[in-house]
Amino acid sequence: LPLALCLTLVKRGVSPDDARAYLAPALRDLLPDPLSLKDMGAAAARFLDAVKTRQTIAIFADYDVDGGSSAALLIVWLRAMGHDATLYIPDRIDEGYGPNIPAMQALAAKNRLIICVDCGTLSHEPIDAAVKNGADVIVLDHHLGAETLPPAQAIVNPNRQDEDGSLGHLCAASVVFLMLVEANRQLRAEGVQGPDLMALLDLVALATVADVAPLIGVNRALVRQGLKVMARRERVGLRALADIARMDTAPTCYSLGFLLGPRVNAGGRIGAADLGARLLCCEDEAEAKALAQRLDELNTERRDIEMRVRDQALAQAEARGLDAPLVWAAGEGWHPGVVGIVASRLKEATNRPAVVIGLDGGIGKGSGRSVSGVDLGAAVHRLAAEGLLLKGGGHRMAAGLTVEDGKLTAAMDRLSDLLARQGAGAGGPADLKLDGLLMPSAADRALVENLEEAGPYGASAPAPRFAFAAMAVHARRIGESHLRLSFGDGVGPKLDAVAFGAFDTPLGSALLEAGHQRFHLAGRLELNQWNGSTKVQLRLEDAARA
Repeated sequence: LPLALCLTLVKRGVSPDDARAYLAPALRDLLPDPLSLKDMGAAAARFLDAVKTRQTIAIFADYDVDGGSSAALLIVWLRAMGHDATLYIPDRIDEGYGPNIPAMQALAAKNRLIICVDCGTLSHEPIDAAVKNGADVIVLDHHLGAETLPPAQAIVNPNRQDEDGSLGHLCAASVVFLMLVEANRQLRAEGVQGPDLMALLDLVALATVADVAPLIGVNRALVRQGLKVMARRERVGLRALADIARMDTAPTCYSLGFLLGPRVNAGGRIGAADLGARLLCCEDEAEAKALAQRLDELNTERRDIEMRVRDQALAQAEARGLDAPLVWAAGEGWHPGVVGIVASRLKEATNRPAVVIGLDGGIGKGSGRSVSGVDLGAAVHRLAAEGLLLKGGGHRMAAGLTVEDGKLTAAMDRLSDLLARQGAGAGGPADLKLDGLLMPSAADRALVENLEEAGPYGASAPAPRFAFAAMAVHARRIGESHLRLSFGDGVGPKLDAVAFGAFDTPLGSALLEAGHQRFHLAGRLELNQWNGSTKVQLRLEDAARA
């Protein structure tokens, strides 16, 4: 194997004996037995009973990509079995995250079975209300569980307190997929052929990448196979969304995370909460195009709102200090649909866990994002248990919370203390970890294709980053903040590069004025397809004068 690929595999702890299997992850080898998760057998059996006896089914889903994909998985599977389901996604502003008592009571009045996806593990009172109104409830989730569970028929969650955590990296859509695997298995035992599950993997891949689930273990195989399914462009809604996002190449993790995912999310953030899920399970071409167009418009609106909130939050966080264990900001009227994205921006800028809160009428609703090695979800859950939050939960890398304005400062101080005990704030800026040094001439198409064999790349499995020595840099500005450049080492051919958002930092100006100064450049290699031709380019991340 090429040396650069060998270095990449070594960094991921892959032994020579395991290299071939790692480069070709097979779902049949990596997919866990669904019954290894508690309550799975009961969940699948109750689900199939509802299908066989034609009971009414409602799906209560979270408003993000993982929730929408999870709901779409169930709806598409049920349609293939000749069964419809009611979709319910709560409004982010009016109802907040997860099941609420009025919604669950209303669903229970008309449905025998309610399936909560990507939510529900902490929803004791709403689920109790549904049960008392005559409905059975199944929870398919991945958020951190408490010591006690709601009174549901089954709660399938790899992050329950009584699970061993070996599958804790699964997103909710993967948990739903595993239940459908078990449902098909139970059908086969009765001599019935269930729907094609492999055709559903595009939805699982989208959810896994958009929810920033670690691309390790079975997640690698799910995403890799899902990208192949998506490339066939058979799902009407995803095809319409890819076209509106001007995706003219085969789907990659980048396109799922930065082109498709944000658009699916846009409905839940600032529009109608169910738009994304409806698009993902849509079968009508005209309806899909209309939904995709609306989501694209909402995504543009979301970006404008996000930029305004980001600037205010960053200024507030800087005034408070960016070297604390927790970076946080809160503002009156900040749209709750963008606080999570802004928290991500603060986290990336400071290498600290970050929380951003929008205040409205004395109540703050916020989102937090964490850094590697710091469990934000557990800390937020503890704050809720201590009474400093009205509501709070999540997982290691992301959390949501609701807090009274009067308790805001005390809650953030306590959260900062809990995170400091985990080591948050102990380090400086994030290290730029390199996988090797390359000459520009070595960065050819064959190398990039070899490196892609070790993918897909994403959370917990970043694409390899290489450094290059540049004798001369020729750069030009693109739009407001981007930079395109070419560079060489004076020996071989030059290599093209692009730096997105370069002028949001000192990087853009430094390279625009580089001329014949010598630079060390660092970034990730990719194939850029344009006007029918394919060229290697460097996705530039940083530079330093040599």
